[in-house]
Amino acid sequence: MAADGTGLKYKRVLLKISGEALMGNREFGLDPEVVGRIADEVKSVMELGCEVCLVIGGGNIFRGVSGAAKGMERTTADYMGMLATIMNALAMQSALEAKGVPTRVQSAIPMATVCEPYIRRRATRHMEKGRIVIFAAGTGNPFFTTDTAAALRASEMDCDAMLKATKVDGVYTADPMKDPNAKRYDRLSYQQVLTDNLQVMDAAAITLSRDRGIPILVFSLYDPGAFAEVVQGRGKFTIVED
Repeated sequence: MAADGTGLKYKRVLLKISGEALMGNREFGLDPEVVGRIADEVKSVMELGCEVCLVIGGGNIFRGVSGAAKGMERTTADYMGMLATIMNALAMQSALEAKGVPTRVQSAIPMATVCEPYIRRRATRHMEKGRIVIFAAGTGNPFFTTDTAAALRASEMDCDAMLKATKVDGVYTADPMKDPNAKRYDRLSYQQVLTDNLQVMDAAAITLSRDRGIPILVFSLYDPGAFAEVVQGRGKFTIVED
């Protein structure tokens, strides 16, 4: 496939990665080998001519909801979670740039010493120039998850699709790791995800994606080459759309 994106089904995408995905087999923190492997996947897609931006969760370092559940004031806990996403974004930036991929981190919480503030037009220009953009600190507001932040940034960047990387190759009726009889969906509607309470993303993210007409593709980032397959409309994934 040509590096100008000819033949790609999705030419500009947002990849949502959970913070837990960066842990590997560790109980918390980052596994450099896993971060490097994800960087390889992102690089391979960029080399196809696809414009890529990322949102990474912070659950491997701190989860706002968990902090609130243990008695911490929810707003403070959520801000701590946002700071965790900045740490993950910087780690991913370092891994990508070590592989020769120009990357910019933009934070919804101004932190000029370590990254750029989020500016939509600047982010779009970075992507047009072939740079990876990592959006950190969620929406910059408490009570909103990084799922919602991903849907928001995908909308603002006019992405063709939002891709959610998970441990399994799509959405199932139950956790396939625990239930061998779980069945995989090839296609779902936004409404079905909401009605059946399927844990694809939170309801705000699903609703925003539906309103903006952005398909959500759920796939396994643990399968080498899966990200590149999905942006070409191939491979195994579940698509959520109308």
